[in-house]
Amino acid sequence: MADKHPYMSGSGGVTQLVAQLRKAFPGTVTAETLKKLGIAPQNETYVLNIMKFIGVLDSENKKTAAAGPVFNKHDNAEFQQEFAKLVAGPYHELFDLHGEDAWTLPLDKLISFFRNHDGTSDVVGKRQASTFQSLARIGGKLSDDVAAAAKSAPTGAGAKIVRKLAPTKKAALPAQAQSPAHVPVLVQPPIQANAVAAGAGGVGLTVRIEINLPPGGDQATYDAIFKSIRENLLNGNGA
Repeated sequence: MADKHPYMSGSGGVTQLVAQLRKAFPGTVTAETLKKLGIAPQNETYVLNIMKFIGVLDSENKKTAAAGPVFNKHDNAEFQQEFAKLVAGPYHELFDLHGEDAWTLPLDKLISFFRNHDGTSDVVGKRQASTFQSLARIGGKLSDDVAAAAKSAPTGAGAKIVRKLAPTKKAALPAQAQSPAHVPVLVQPPIQANAVAAGAGGVGLTVRIEINLPPGGDQATYDAIFKSIRENLLNGNGA
């Protein structure tokens, strides 16, 4: 069996180191180098092991002959293409089994592969899978959106439950709150009828009255107002 695949908790350290090496590649990259750069605090050894596994660093923590041309690529697309080749070599068992689909395998499938291949625990298997996905992102083979979609969908009792909420009923407003505070009223007093009866030359008259109802009034108040309008204006009793 080949050496166990490397891993670390989180992916920030690997991404930061690769970005730094693209800018300037020190003659020797040690844990002390990473401490000075502030990369992967307390996880320096894990990051170095990953770089050694994919052939970026040799046993003496120096840049390998294969890594030199890759990290000299200024164009990002060209760098990603060559970096992906560095990654694919040491992970050849995974690619022998799944081909190019290995780059975008669901996380659960990756975990199963690493646990069975290396005989690792659940925690280590998850970190091995996460590390591979981090390298795939750096190589331009996996985006965050694809990684999220590649996660196995939950089934059975763990399936996502969509709850439908019943529409909230609005509480009935009291009579005084429902009553309008401003009510326009069109009134046609008897003068209009008399004018029309006088002949075709009569002049019609329409009177518009706007009533501001008191906000604190009760139903009896409103009834009294409209009763007064009906008796004194509409029916002409007040004339």
